[in-house]
Amino acid sequence: MKKTEVILGSQQRTIEEERQYRKERLAASFRLFAKYDYDMGVAGHITARDPEYSDHFWVNPFAMDFSQIKVSDLVLANHQGKVIQGNKPINKAAFAIHSRIHEARPDVIAAAHSHSIYGKSFSSLGKLLDPITQDACAFYEDHGLFDDYTGVVLDLEEGERIARALKNYKAVILRNHGLLTVGRSVEEAAWWFISMERSCQAQLLAESAGKPIKVDHEQALKTRGQVGTFQAKINFEPMWERIIKQEPDLLN
Repeated sequence: MKKTEVILGSQQRTIEEERQYRKERLAASFRLFAKYDYDMGVAGHITARDPEYSDHFWVNPFAMDFSQIKVSDLVLANHQGKVIQGNKPINKAAFAIHSRIHEARPDVIAAAHSHSIYGKSFSSLGKLLDPITQDACAFYEDHGLFDDYTGVVLDLEEGERIARALKNYKAVILRNHGLLTVGRSVEEAAWWFISMERSCQAQLLAESAGKPIKVDHEQALKTRGQVGTFQAKINFEPMWERIIKQEPDLLN
């Protein structure tokens, strides 16, 4: 294998092809988050680790509307917060959180966070999601709780504490703040966020109507194995196809 090639599953791409692949899915994820109303002012960020420089990540430029982001707008930053490629600054919170997560979790390719309405509403309860639906079972015993709130995350120590709360899970609920998900691909991180946001919505609705019946432990684990592993990329594909058809300019 050439030095400039990477192998992912059964696919083989050059470093340059893999970088372009990740950036395209990253730009598409921002457009999808905008469609689902996950954006709010300058809050929210999704990152993708660079395939060549593992201590660098691609991220949205600060204060750019998610619905307008294209591949060419993405900014490359390193774990020291320096912008390596791009002519716009990045969100300080994005650097403080994502740099620590990417450093602590070499298996993580992408991480997603925004102030989505149901995620931040659920986060105020200071508890984990219950296995009350098939979709929620994807997160059963596979998400953590950052049970603290000290304001906007601007320092690295806070980012490190969030990374510790994430552990080896696919997601963490940031109390009084919102959701954060990670994945072995951009598609995974984005899909887990979308699925977790909807699971928060479902639990809030169910609890407002009565007392939800939980899936028992064994069945919840079994279901997690069915819907909480490799299904993320598959579920992302229809959304990818739709968004590039509706908004092909994102690939520019």
